[in-house]
Order: sequence, then C-alpha cells, then structure tokens
Amino acid sequence: MRVYNFSAGPAVLPEEVLKEAAAEMLDYNGTGMSVMEMSHRSKAFEEIINTAEQDLRDLMNIPDNYKVLFLQGGASQQFAMIPMNLMKNKKAAYIITGQWAKKAYQEAQNYGEAVAVASSADKTFSYIPDCSDLDIPEDADYVYICENNTIYGTKFKQLPNTKGKTLVADVSSCFLSEPVDVTKYGIIYGGVQKNIGPAGVVIVIIREDLITEDTLPGTPTMLKYKTHADNKSLYNTPPAYGIYICGKVFKWLKKMGGLEAMKERNEKKAKILYDYLDQSKLFKGTVVEKDRSLMNVPFVTGNEELDAKFVKEAKAAGFENLKGHRTVGGMRASIYNAMPIEGVEKLVEFMKKFEEENS
Repeated sequence: MRVYNFSAGPAVLPEEVLKEAAAEMLDYNGTGMSVMEMSHRSKAFEEIINTAEQDLRDLMNIPDNYKVLFLQGGASQQFAMIPMNLMKNKKAAYIITGQWAKKAYQEAQNYGEAVAVASSADKTFSYIPDCSDLDIPEDADYVYICENNTIYGTKFKQLPNTKGKTLVADVSSCFLSEPVDVTKYGIIYGGVQKNIGPAGVVIVIIREDLITEDTLPGTPTMLKYKTHADNKSLYNTPPAYGIYICGKVFKWLKKMGGLEAMKERNEKKAKILYDYLDQSKLFKGTVVEKDRSLMNVPFVTGNEELDAKFVKEAKAAGFENLKGHRTVGGMRASIYNAMPIEGVEKLVEFMKKFEEENS
C-alpha cells in the first residue's frame, strides 16, 4: 500500500510515472533492455535525453541562448562550480536565507571574496530579507540566492534587485512548481530529487555568455560548464536512468497543463494546510506569512515531546517523513508537485483529530 510521503527529498514521484517506468523496466521501447543497462551513446538514450531537454525547454520557456545541462554531484557540487566558473573578479554577493545558501556562501570563500549582503539568520531564517536596495559590491561577479528554503519553508516571492549583476539561483525545492522567467537569471539550477526525479541528477540552466574557457586556475575539467555544454551533457556517463525518469515527469507536467496549472494546484494544496495552521490552537506555522513556501511547510506544537508523539502517530496512520530537519526540529510537510491534494486533506484531518485528543 502506498503511503503519503511528505519527505523533503528524495521525495514523492507521480504514481503514473513510476508505473510506466516499472512497465518498461525489462524492455524499453522494444530495445530488449532496461534504460539502466543502456549505453549513453546509443540512439535510444540520445532520444531520451534530447526529448527530456526539449520538454523542459517547453515547460519553462527557456530561450535559445541558454544551455540545459544534466549533471551529477547535486546542488552541493554547484556551490563550488559556480565560483570556479563565474568569479572573474574574485568577488560575489550572497543572500543568506537558510542552511543551503549558507553552505554555498562558505564554499565560495575558498575561491574568492564572498560577501553576505543580506541575511535572515537573526530570526532563524523565518523570513526573506528586503532585497530591493542591497549594498552589492561594484565588482561583484554575481548575486546568489537559494530561492526556496527547504528546511525553513521560506520562498523569494520577488527576486532581489541585483543592480545589473548576474543572478544565480538554487531552485532545488521549487523547481517546476510554478512559471518562471528564465531571462532574469544567469544560472538557475537544482537537484531533481525534490520535485522532478530520483536523486543523482542536477539540472543547470545557464546563459551562454557565462560558459567560457576562462575559469579559475586549477578548475578540474569535469567542473567546467564548457566541458558539459560542448558535449551535450555526455562528456562522461551521465546519470542515465535518473534523466529518463525526469523526462517522464516533464511529460506528466505537460499533460497536467504545464506550470500555470501546477502553480494553481500547489497554491490550493498549500492553502488547505496553512489555513488550518492559522486557526489551530495546537499547531503553529513557523514562517512569516508573506514569505511562505508552497512546497515546504514547517510547523510545531511548541512541545518537543508532543512533536515526537505526533510524528510517531502520523507514521502509524500512513503519513511518512513528517519529522522536521534535525537542525530545527518540529515537523515539516513537503507537498511537492506529485503530492495529491487528498494527501494534504487527509493530513489536515489527522492533525485535527490529534489536536482534539491532545489539547
């Protein structure tokens, strides 16, 4: 029996995608073999990766002067790859709104001067700082954000004013959850394991003028964007099966009506949960209302023992992975694209019942 999986990642995938993949496990499209066994140089895989790229371009309306790269190493490898490839002046501005932005900022310090131009650490990252008029260094190579904060449940509803500097955004936990204007970014990237596919793939969408030979001295061949762009993501063996599943999810998203439809659906799901949290006497959301994420909803009772009891009873009732991140405690429901609306409705029903029994 399928549980309701509220994991922050690896996370829930569309059931029909899993069924399709299961049906093709032993014989993909008449090849007589699984995609898992297939050469990444084969005609069949070439078609898989090309179709996946085109579907992603269609969904996000990606302009022709941006390359789409299917890479490995997760978002964490991008923390180094970005400064290695972009820090021409050895300086970059970072907006710190959570653990992953902080890790990216710390990593960048290995390659040049990373300047924290704004932070919400003072209130445990429970809000997004005002980024309309930041003190961005004149010679900064780029401005970096983590657009949706998986752990703390905040989201940039308005992109920062970068004062003409290139914007780089980690969108791992809000990837394809709503329409996006790619032209506002120099690089928009994310690990796919939250909203798109299985762990092991990171997708980088990068403006062509940022892909150059001119990287920091000592940058490994594998960590140059140009290496992967020139080789159409096939410089080495890519995470082939993961890309195949991502491709299926892109098809599913198109079938569901694209990113406009997903945004509507995601707002509806989030509203059910936030509306309940706002009126509950027991549970409380932890994020400033205007900065709430549609994807990750953290909440607490204010009592650690009660939190633990809730997580345990929820698990027994078929609601998995509701425990909050180890750094913040409490609970967190990640309600990505593939989480059905009834999953959120049933969770709220369970929370109401728990509240009655424990107040």
